[in-house]
Amino acid sequence: MPFEGRYSLIGTTEVEVEEPGDATISADETHYLCRAVDRYLARPVRAEDVVWNYAGLRPLFGDGEGSLSAITRDYELDLDTVNGTTPALTVYGGKITTYRRLAEHVLDKLKPFLPHMREVWTDSTPVPGGDIPNGDISALVTELTREYSALPSTLHNNLAHRHGTLARELLGEAAKLEDLGEHFGAGLYAREVDYLIEHEWAQTADDILWRRTKAGVDMNNDERARVQAYLASQPAVVRTNRN
Repeated sequence: MPFEGRYSLIGTTEVEVEEPGDATISADETHYLCRAVDRYLARPVRAEDVVWNYAGLRPLFGDGEGSLSAITRDYELDLDTVNGTTPALTVYGGKITTYRRLAEHVLDKLKPFLPHMREVWTDSTPVPGGDIPNGDISALVTELTREYSALPSTLHNNLAHRHGTLARELLGEAAKLEDLGEHFGAGLYAREVDYLIEHEWAQTADDILWRRTKAGVDMNNDERARVQAYLASQPAVVRTNRN
């Protein structure tokens, strides 16, 4: 599938992992994926063409018998109570694509213990920054380009795709390039790093480069090291969460 404009994301395999900390992509998996995609490409893909890899963990709810592909991808909810009043709810399995439905089912289970709970409202509420009129992100890029005309054109596109309408909150009153702070490479500036630390709980270079922005894909080792050094130089901050 297309990834970050000029790359392709290739996956996936099904390998059982006993310890989550050991979840990394193996050389065998890399070669397997390259061979699989080669059936559709004129020029073969080789392991040395890979610029980044990651392993995603998916918890499955089952008895450990049979093949991985036969285990349900659905989730299970287990509600226990202490003295019949204090609920302890455990979620087994599930995946991020159904997180809202899972959350609604969790609230349904807990509602008898929380009489003042509001009615479910997340089904029609966009995630922070997702309130883009008609979902037209190109129009948002055009608006940011007009409102922040003195800033690099590639920045408007990057921030719109990464933060949606919150790009305006991130940029604030930035009126010139110098207002963005240090440029680490690949269109990542100190202003965005500071925003991610304060509002998105980013704490490490991996949080910034791979989990929040994917800018690390287009950076070299020296540029990534500069991000790490910048984070190490920053004082502790009070981080805010979004409800």
